[in-house]
Amino acid sequence: GEIVTLIGANGAGKTTTMHAISGLLKLQSGEIDYCGQTISKMEAHKIIRLGLAQVPEGRRVFSGLTVQQNLQMGAYTRRDGKEAIQNDFDMVFDLLPRLKERRNQPAGTLSGGEQQMLAMGRALMCKPKMLLLDEPSMGLSPLMTQQVFDVLLALKKQGMTILLVEQNAYEALTISDRAYIMETGNITLEGRS
Repeated sequence: GEIVTLIGANGAGKTTTMHAISGLLKLQSGEIDYCGQTISKMEAHKIIRLGLAQVPEGRRVFSGLTVQQNLQMGAYTRRDGKEAIQNDFDMVFDLLPRLKERRNQPAGTLSGGEQQMLAMGRALMCKPKMLLLDEPSMGLSPLMTQQVFDVLLALKKQGMTILLVEQNAYEALTISDRAYIMETGNITLEGRS
C-alpha cells in the first residue's frame, strides 16, 4: 500500500532493476521474492499473473490499435471472466476519463500524456497488486506530470503498492513514502521520503 521510489542518474541501473523484477531480464546472481514466492526464474507472463505489472519507460502503446484494444491487451492474461474485466474497464475509465472519451481512437494519435495514461490503464487491466512505473513523467508537460502523479496517489488510496522509478526526484519524493537512491547498480541511500 505504499509508493516507493527509486531515483538515480541515467545509467544507475533503475530500469535494469525494473526489468529484472518483471522477468524481462535474467539475473546473474541473487533472487527476487514477491509475496513469499521466488520469481527470479519465472517467465514474465507468469509474473504478471501473480499481480505484478510494469508501465515501461517510453510508454510503448500499440499505436495501430485503439485505446479500447490497448486496454484489452492489458487483460490478456486474466482468467476471471468478462464481468470482472468489464468492471476494471469501468474503473480505468473512471480513473482516466480522457481514455473513455478516446476509446475508439488509434493510440498512436494520442498526445504523449494521453499515451502515458493509456500505458498506465493497460497495466491496471492486468489487475495488479503491485504496479511498477518506469519514468512516467518523461517528456510530459508539468500539467500532465501532475495528472500522472495524482493518479498514482489515487491508486495508493485504493491500496495499490507502487514502485516508481523517476528522474524528477522532487516530485517522486513528494508523493512517495520511502525512497532508495541508486548509483552504478548499488543502493547508496534509503529512508523515508
